[in-house]
Amino acid sequence: MNTAFVIFDQMTALDFVGFYDPLTRLKSMDFMPDFHWQICSFCPDVSDTQDLRFDPDLVGVSLDEFDLLVVPGGFGSRALQHNEEFVSWLKTAAPVPLKASVCTGSLLLGAAGFLTDKRATTHPNARNELARYCGEVREERIVDEGDIVTAGGVTASIDLGLHLVERLAGKDIGIEIAKQMDYPYYS
Repeated sequence: MNTAFVIFDQMTALDFVGFYDPLTRLKSMDFMPDFHWQICSFCPDVSDTQDLRFDPDLVGVSLDEFDLLVVPGGFGSRALQHNEEFVSWLKTAAPVPLKASVCTGSLLLGAAGFLTDKRATTHPNARNELARYCGEVREERIVDEGDIVTAGGVTASIDLGLHLVERLAGKDIGIEIAKQMDYPYYS
């Protein structure tokens, strides 16, 4: 399984790390040795809102060959949802069978047209913004629409990562990873 972890300038670091940690444990704990990932960005220089720097593996490369795409949120998403070049790049993920976001990353999936007529969630402060992109804004922590999964605000990223682990490898493995993380997750 090939996964694209999207990063962008002014993202929230916990949004990214929250899903990155449980998902990459699929490989490090030998549950899915064929789980591979690349950190993908539209630009080469990426730092979070507190200037923590991230180095992408791929810059501006089409996202169409991945099996899973996961997008964090953060203040940068507010401008990027209106950036035609960024949105065009994100649209290259159209053939990706499973797309997910946390926090305001849903605004980016929405701007790319992936949330049309779907239920979705985001950070509570961005729900009004999300409404223009989706069929129904929900207040749940995780909203799973089959090919699209969205998660609420920042710490929901850990839940999103564990939810995706369960989707990919089963509930028992999700529970094992949550235990190893010492995280009180229950689906």
